[in-house]
This record gives sequence, structure tokens and C-alpha cells, in this order.
Amino acid sequence: MKHSTTQQTRRGHRGPARRIGRTLALVLPVVLVLSGTLAVTRVNWSGNPSNSVLTASDVTSASGSLRAVPRTPQDVLRDQLMAELQEKNPGTVLTHLQQAVNGRPSLARHCTSIARSLGQAAVRIYGASRAQSYARPVCDTSFASGVLTAHS
Repeated sequence: MKHSTTQQTRRGHRGPARRIGRTLALVLPVVLVLSGTLAVTRVNWSGNPSNSVLTASDVTSASGSLRAVPRTPQDVLRDQLMAELQEKNPGTVLTHLQQAVNGRPSLARHCTSIARSLGQAAVRIYGASRAQSYARPVCDTSFASGVLTAHS
């Protein structure tokens, strides 16, 4: 006579819970991947709030070429200053950055990232020690921070 409190199951009989668990283990990752993919395609990546779904016709025009994507003012400024850095010293470029931020206060929140990018580019062009010599307190010394991260 046995006095055990655990229920003994036969080796061949797995029970419905195990079958459901195995099914979920196989199906759930597939469902999660598909739902994540669908969610990413529904996100408004264009920044245009009028249409949240991007279709293939939005990407290409009738001639098959890509449409021009409207650029943000901070991207335009960053590109202008990067091009100017190729021709002029970083001190002049930092002055122009400060003037742009003073003239258009909405660019102030992007000033640190632009200055950091300029610092990193200056290291590539001038080397770390020479680029650091141009550092000054424009946008909370982000230029110097960019020089430091590019040098490390």
C-alpha cells in the first residue's frame, strides 16, 4: 500500500497542459514577431501627422524616383556648418552656430548635438589637440565634449 500524496502519471500520458504549453512555445514567438513588424510599419516615421501609414506610392513618384524629404532646420544648419568646417576653422564655425541659435531660438535645444557633431568632425580634420584649442562655451561646451568623445 502506497501512502504518497503526489499523483503519479504514466510516462506516455503528458496531459493537456503540457500540449498547450508546447503549442504556445511554438506559436507565441511567431505572433510576437509578426505583431511587432506590423506595429513598426504603422508608425508615422515621416513626421507628417496627416497620414500615419506610409505606402509604396508615398516613397516613389510616378517616374520611380525618390521624393525629396523635407529636412528639419537643425539638419540644414548642421549640414551647413559641417560644410563650412571643411573650409574654415572651428572657431568661425562655432561663432556661426551661436549666431544661428541667437537668431532662431527654436534651434537652442539642438545646439548641443550640433556642437558635439562639430567637435567630432573637427578631430577628424584637425586632430585632437588642435581641435581642442578651438573649444569655447558655445552650447554648454558641447564642442569640447565632441572633441573628447572622438579622441577617446
